[in-house]
Amino acid sequence: MAISLSVVLLLAIVLVVLIRGGSIKAGPAIVAILFGFFLASTGMAPSINRFLNSLAETINSISF
Repeated sequence: MAISLSVVLLLAIVLVVLIRGGSIKAGPAIVAILFGFFLASTGMAPSINRFLNSLAETINSISF
């Protein structure tokens, strides 16, 4: 739960920066948000979640 909340917050910040910087307009941003929302309710959601969890675990296991 904590990782998914962090990813959502990070993506929201990136989206706001892109909108304010003029790289993306409000219309395409809304389409991207809706795409993510509807993608989360499809059968692909568990696979995407597993991939992101494994990616987070891999990054977490890297020691500096």
